[in-house]
Amino acid sequence: MSADVPFREQIARLLDWEDAHVSFDTAVAGIPPDFRGRQPPGLPYSPWQLLEHIRRTQHDILEFCRNSRYQELEWPADYWPPLPAPASAAEWDACISRFADDREALRRLALDPKTDLTAPIPHGTGQTYLRELVLAADHTTYHVGELVVVRRLLGIWKSA
Repeated sequence: MSADVPFREQIARLLDWEDAHVSFDTAVAGIPPDFRGRQPPGLPYSPWQLLEHIRRTQHDILEFCRNSRYQELEWPADYWPPLPAPASAAEWDACISRFADDREALRRLALDPKTDLTAPIPHGTGQTYLRELVLAADHTTYHVGELVVVRRLLGIWKSA
């Protein structure tokens, strides 16, 4: 076993752990369809907008890591959905599924011994794979916390 395997495994776990907070999967589970597009008073986003923003951002980070022809997205238009609600339950479910697929691809990247996690990404401007993996985990965690707050304000969060 290579000396960096425990490090790689820890980074891979970081993408969806529940060591200090709920995971993405827990935060999105059981949101009733009629609440997915609701914005609590005083907040500028709904559960759908947070969910889709998390997915888009994670996908962008993954694409940056693996696509040598990566094109930077436009902030904020390309990172946030324009409407507060998904078009359908199928769109909601597809978003969750695509997020999980991209998270798994990031996990595989972290675990791949051929990837030097500390090496600069060849088409980047100094960013490393490690930085991007931590960024993906950190960004998701930040917005998962917001999603829990939105659910509390909407009265659809059941504390354990």
